[in-house]
Amino acid sequence: MDQTDELRARLRTDRPHSARVWNYLLGGKDNYPVDSELGDVILASFPEFASVARQQRRFLARAVDFLVREAGIRQFLDIGAGLPTADNTHELAQRIAPESRIVYVDNDPLVLTHAQALLTTSAEGACAYVDADVRDPARILAEAAATLDLDKPVALTMLGIMGQLADADRPAELVAALMSGLPSGSFLALSDGTNTNDALSRAVEAYNRQSVHTYHLRSPQEIASFFAGLDLVTPGAVSSTAWRPDPSRPRETTAEVAFCGVARKP
Repeated sequence: MDQTDELRARLRTDRPHSARVWNYLLGGKDNYPVDSELGDVILASFPEFASVARQQRRFLARAVDFLVREAGIRQFLDIGAGLPTADNTHELAQRIAPESRIVYVDNDPLVLTHAQALLTTSAEGACAYVDADVRDPARILAEAAATLDLDKPVALTMLGIMGQLADADRPAELVAALMSGLPSGSFLALSDGTNTNDALSRAVEAYNRQSVHTYHLRSPQEIASFFAGLDLVTPGAVSSTAWRPDPSRPRETTAEVAFCGVARKP
């Protein structure tokens, strides 16, 4: 089986996939009817989900802005990159510092087919894509080293990816393994969904019944535990709308069902 046949076999257009459903909820076009149908089921259970998805993108933008402007970061390792949309990590970073270097990691075959669009980069910087699973941190770090200098600080971004992991996958150990391969002065920016909202829990249950992969909501305390051993920057581990909100944007009244933080490795 050549690479094209392998990708086609992995694509699974008969079952919804997280990246494609997320793309639909963000208003994108890179999804199939099975994904939009499930997206509509999710919205029927939790109508605010699309707004929550947009909140996550805004948290990413604010986090990257902090990491580049204030923390001086010029290298990013974005795990669970998803399908290209507006304001991807490399666009956000290179808009401020064109020399920024970004490695995206995902194991979704549709993301791989869109990698060429994702890899458009500034002339001064670099952008690469690694087809790998978050459960294989050694491979991720080894392949990222072809683009990033792992002797210099790196910002590891993990938005919405930890929920893809069951407790049996030992998600905290995976985060620790990834951070252990990065030098002092590196950062972790992480955000994920919480189990504090009954409507969201019902929507996720509907998603889990139909999707190729299941999603696992966790408590704010469990999400905060992923930052163990790191120094959280102000305001700490909080809801995604409360992390350094843009004063020029009115505060949204959407249910606060995502928890996040940015932390520095000592």
